[in-house]
Amino acid sequence: MTRLAQTADLTDVQTEILSTVRSFVDKEIIPRAQELEHGDVYPTEIVEGLAEMGIFGLTIPEEFGGLGESLLTYALVAEEIARGWMSVSGVINTHFIMAHLITQHGTPEQQADYLPRMATGDLRGAFSMSEPELGSDVAAIRTKATRDGDEYVINGSKTWLTNGENATLVAFLVKTDEGSDSPYKNMTTFLVEKTPGLGERLPGFSIPGRIDKMGYKGIDTTDASFDGFRIGADKILGGQPGRGFYQMMDGVEVGRVNVAARGCGVAIRAFELAIEYAQQRETFGKPIAQHQAIAFKLAEMGTKVEAAHTMMVRAARLKDSGERFDVEAGMAKLLASEFASEVTQESFRIHGGYGYSKEYEIERLMREAPFLLIGEGTSEIQKTIISRGLLKEYASKR
Repeated sequence: MTRLAQTADLTDVQTEILSTVRSFVDKEIIPRAQELEHGDVYPTEIVEGLAEMGIFGLTIPEEFGGLGESLLTYALVAEEIARGWMSVSGVINTHFIMAHLITQHGTPEQQADYLPRMATGDLRGAFSMSEPELGSDVAAIRTKATRDGDEYVINGSKTWLTNGENATLVAFLVKTDEGSDSPYKNMTTFLVEKTPGLGERLPGFSIPGRIDKMGYKGIDTTDASFDGFRIGADKILGGQPGRGFYQMMDGVEVGRVNVAARGCGVAIRAFELAIEYAQQRETFGKPIAQHQAIAFKLAEMGTKVEAAHTMMVRAARLKDSGERFDVEAGMAKLLASEFASEVTQESFRIHGGYGYSKEYEIERLMREAPFLLIGEGTSEIQKTIISRGLLKEYASKR
């Protein structure tokens, strides 16, 4: 057990879960991450191992076969997994958000159908809001579902679908005409169950191919295409159209805590690599850790790791307590993602020329950390959310 990134007042169950996950990360993920990442290979055996441990059902209620654990437990698990390889944490993140959406917003029939299969990992979840040229302007989505009797016909394209190839249950946010003046009330979430793979998965619905990325490899990121795709009205999340935007924002909010956790995991690993290397590498007759320039870097890196972890834990606990936590989730995501990038860069500098070599793990982290700055909303979006919340809370009385 290390000094940094510890969490007080955990239950015995939480402690046991985290110990088991950490052992799995050290034995099964870290030794294999470099080879799989450089080959852009989906970590099938690792994912199956997580399923056997019950991680896919971590937050799913016990009545549906899950473990019924809290957001805090999940965030700490995600932190541990991201410490090993961020792409693996991405596999379970979209699944977790999908399970959250169905648990919080699904009809009883949808919950009974999907959640037991999701708890075992037999059904793996993903969700999609983004579209080409859309960016952060969710209200501008163009993919549209038109009512036709008891069915809807969907046409359009989505992009940046994490786990698009391997997920078997995907929540898609699309435009529907509900007659509201607000575009946010004219959006609906549809649940599409499909087979894994690329190409046409259902009549009128296809996953064209993978998006080639700078980092965050191993995990598949795809587009999705609808061309006259027909789907029953019973596949609307919650059973009623027009609620999709608010449902998805709920999912993204808890997703921001997850991205914060992943930022913490990446930062922890970058720090571990740096402090170990600094004690082994010698210059001018002594380990570089004994040079003040390096020692000060390690001090700043450790402080950032601790601060990010503390903020992430606070946001998760606020959510678990039932309190509003949009500002805190934004703060946690902003701080953890920015600090992960900074700590990783400092670790890279401490490694010197070796940091540029693919033989060293820090090279991979340098390509993974930038994703955290944009995933689940850019840093600028987080600042917008935070400032609006603060201005509302501290509104001038004059």
